[in-house]
Amino acid sequence: MPRSVRLLTAAVLVVLAAVATPLTANAAVTSPIVLSDYPSWDDVNAAKQNEAAKAAEVDNINSLLTGLEAQAAQLGDEAVKKGNEYLAAQSALQSATQVADTATQRASDAETKAVAAKQQVGELAASLYRSGGSSSASLLLNSGNAESLLYQLGTMSKLTQQSAQLNALATSAQNLATSLKDQAAVAETARQTLATAAQKAADDAAAAQQAADAQVADQQAKSAVLYAQLASLQNSTAQIVEQYRQGQIEAANIAAQKAAAAAAAAAAASSGSDSGSDSGSGSSAGLPPGSVVVDVGAAQSYASSQVSAMGWGSDQFSCLVSLWNRESGWRVNAYNEDGGAYGIPQSLPGDKMATAGSDWRTNYQTQINWGLSYIQRSYGSPCGAWAHSQNTDPHWY
Repeated sequence: MPRSVRLLTAAVLVVLAAVATPLTANAAVTSPIVLSDYPSWDDVNAAKQNEAAKAAEVDNINSLLTGLEAQAAQLGDEAVKKGNEYLAAQSALQSATQVADTATQRASDAETKAVAAKQQVGELAASLYRSGGSSSASLLLNSGNAESLLYQLGTMSKLTQQSAQLNALATSAQNLATSLKDQAAVAETARQTLATAAQKAADDAAAAQQAADAQVADQQAKSAVLYAQLASLQNSTAQIVEQYRQGQIEAANIAAQKAAAAAAAAAAASSGSDSGSDSGSGSSAGLPPGSVVVDVGAAQSYASSQVSAMGWGSDQFSCLVSLWNRESGWRVNAYNEDGGAYGIPQSLPGDKMATAGSDWRTNYQTQINWGLSYIQRSYGSPCGAWAHSQNTDPHWY
């Protein structure tokens, strides 16, 4: 089998393998958490008359806030997963399209060569006929000149030999063209299958994004009222109450992030995986090429300004660049399928960044703010985080 055919066959098999292996299917988004009835302002005012009732109402409101946050986090992480599935499906489709286009072009080229070979065979047959027909006997009977006879016999012999060679070449070319046409058909079928999968993944991603956005809007509207009610019960302001509560959540999330990163690195080390090594928490491993959705220069410029605002020097920014180059390449949608780490700082899972902003899935500033807060609380500085990452195998921070 010619090398070009072997290479094309291998390419087709790769595409078929992609088709045969379904895209990772995530479980459907869990139904919204059933929450208790929201308290009215009359309920809140009534609870103020009794310390026990007030405490119970505070617990109830905190529980409602937790439920809203949990719903938003669940849908946000689901949107991240679906978005990554779409990127993977789109990447597979691009590869399949390239294989199909290449196969079609090669089949067309082979058919052109086969037609040309057949034409040459026909032309030689005509030349053979003009040189004296199809039999040497006719030459012997019709020629009166020995020298002319020998010349014509030699010419006929050469033409006959060339005709046989060209006929074999034409047959071979036609067989190759037929084979390549078959492979092109297989490649096109694979492309169409992946196109269908990519469209479904796109629809799923759009639906998940809409659900997450709707839940964030609902959370913000309901949380505003709940924080105001909580502030009234605690003789404070909604802003102070929210800042205090979010600070507690962020502290707990940062501790959980560090523990999760350590656990993921340990699991990778024990399994022999390199998901936590030079590609960071799995940034490049889970992200198809061409899917960068943030201006790296703009992200680094903002990070530099925040590093300065926190009182750190340029050396700390250099450490931060090295750290997040390895973790995510500064890509806002960098996603690790194995552990679920997401974003520029590789929050594990991504919804932990919600304490820095509800737009944590798409806003590099929100992600950077959370990442710097995590680094400061956990390692003191970017160079501290980078040193820790360098001294662990697999690398993590």
